[in-house]
Order: sequence, then C-alpha cells, then structure tokens
Amino acid sequence: MTHQVPSAHARELVRGAYDIHVHIAPDVMKRRVSDLELAPRFHRHGMAGFVLKSHYTPTTERAEVVRAVHPDVDVLGAITLNASVGGLNPVAVEIAARGGAQFVWLPTVDSDNQRSCLEETPEGATPPMWARIQQELREAGIASPAVDVLDGDGRVTAETRQVIDVIARNDMTLATGHLHGDESAKVVALARERGVRRIVVTHPEFTSQRIPAENQRTLAEHGAYLERCLTTPLTGKVSWQVWLDNIRAAGPAASVISSDLGQPFNPPVEDGLALAADILLDHGFTDEEVRLMVVHNSRWLAGADPLPEAPKAHHEARAATS
Repeated sequence: MTHQVPSAHARELVRGAYDIHVHIAPDVMKRRVSDLELAPRFHRHGMAGFVLKSHYTPTTERAEVVRAVHPDVDVLGAITLNASVGGLNPVAVEIAARGGAQFVWLPTVDSDNQRSCLEETPEGATPPMWARIQQELREAGIASPAVDVLDGDGRVTAETRQVIDVIARNDMTLATGHLHGDESAKVVALARERGVRRIVVTHPEFTSQRIPAENQRTLAEHGAYLERCLTTPLTGKVSWQVWLDNIRAAGPAASVISSDLGQPFNPPVEDGLALAADILLDHGFTDEEVRLMVVHNSRWLAGADPLPEAPKAHHEARAATS
C-alpha cells in the first residue's frame, strides 16, 4: 500500500518531538513495526522518542530494553488500566512508576463507555483490532466486568483516587483513555486538585468520545491537553474539518499531536507526526503553532526537558491552572 510522504519542511518542524501514542510490536495484535526497528527510524529523522501504548500489558520493561539498545532515543513505558492489569489497580501503577513508566492510561477497551459504544456498532462495520480480541475472550468464557472510574452515584471511585495519587506522587502523565467526556471531566478536575501536573484527554474526537468543542475548551481551562491523533480522521472516524475546527476551538496551546499509528494498513509510524504537520500547515496553522503542538507540548507530557525555543513558563502555568 502506498502512503503519502511527508514534506522536508514538515520533517524539520517535528524534530525533537515525542510521539506520545504508538501501537507497535511486540503486541498481542499484528503491528507494522517493532519498537527495536522504530527507534533508529526516529533517530534518523531527529525525533526525540515515543511512548509505547498497549491496551493489555505494561510496557515499562520493554522500553528499558529498547533504550539500552538505542540510547539516543527516549522510548517511554506506560500502563493502561484495563482488566488485564487488574483495572484501576494502584499497585500496578506504583510498580510501573518504579520501573520508569511515564504514561498511565485510564481504561480503554474495558471502559464502560467503550463497551457501550461497541454494542451500538452498525452491523457489518469493521471492528477495531482489539475488539476482536475482546470477542474471542468472551467466547472462551473469559469475561470480566467493565472497569469503572465512577461509582453508582457518579462520584470518582476510591480506587481511581488512589491511582490518581500515585500518578501525582510520581509526576506521571494521566491520560483519560476511552472514558466518556463527562467521566473525563470529573477525573481531570479531581486529578488537578490532587496535584497531577500532566494530563492529556485521549483522542477527544474518537468514536467513543466525541467530546464537543465547548467541553474541550472547559477541559483545557483545567490545564488538560487535548490529544489530536492522526489516525482518528485518517481512518474516517471523524472528518478532517471537525478535527481541525476542534484544534482551533481549544487552541494550539492546549492541543498535542500524536499519531496513534502502528496498524499494518496505516502509514509508517515514523511518518505520522510529519504527515500531521503537513496537514496542519495546509490548513493555515503557522510553523510556530505546529511546533508548539507537535514538539513542545509532547515533550512536556513526556516529562522531557524543554528545548531552548520553548515558550517560557507555558507548561508550568498550565499545570498550575485550577
């Protein structure tokens, strides 16, 4: 399959960036590239690193292996709080933190919101790769309840609060996963109250989120970053116009670009950020706005040192937003 090639200008603009959301091998699903193969490609294009995302397993130890082989690329580990790690399990988050994990995703495939959305999928629609695994588990009799962040009264659960406290204590990055927008709003507000400095709302345009622009602006006012994943419009889950309009509505200062790539049928992972940069430039965003969203905001969420040209005190000011 032939994919568009990024421009040289876009390649230059994304130098120093982290891709904070990639799905690559080893994984329980077929992926386009392995972490050991991807690291030197990032280095070749001058990008700083990437965050290993798995719906099912912690990636902290794997990230350490890749960094040992490719020390010039900052490959970061993460954990996603689905049933396979015990759901909202503060012990798992603490162990991941001690191993160097940076990102903690709240439930994705096992969130009540995501399961409800799958039940409404039109007949004949192609399910996501992970949805097939979920179905296979159910058919094998391996069922588990949804992982809820709110209790029956709509309050953040005690387990979620414990997880948030572990994230705050270790200065990790909280990502909202596949939560409903209303759930994300409550979790973001509480996380800010309890001292979490780095918060990202995972692909708010995704089919199971569809967070309206007005609500995105409110989340941004709480200091959260809105993650604009390339694959969401690229695969037709939302129109490019909505994706671009939502970036404008919340503002580049509150947006971060990631790829969410790694699927065998999608473009090469190392091209994702530059492809997104080309699209943004073609639709009127400036070089400075693109670098802010792709490079400076991604570095903040990755816990990396700011580059010399980064906006002074921008991220610390947003982290202090209440």
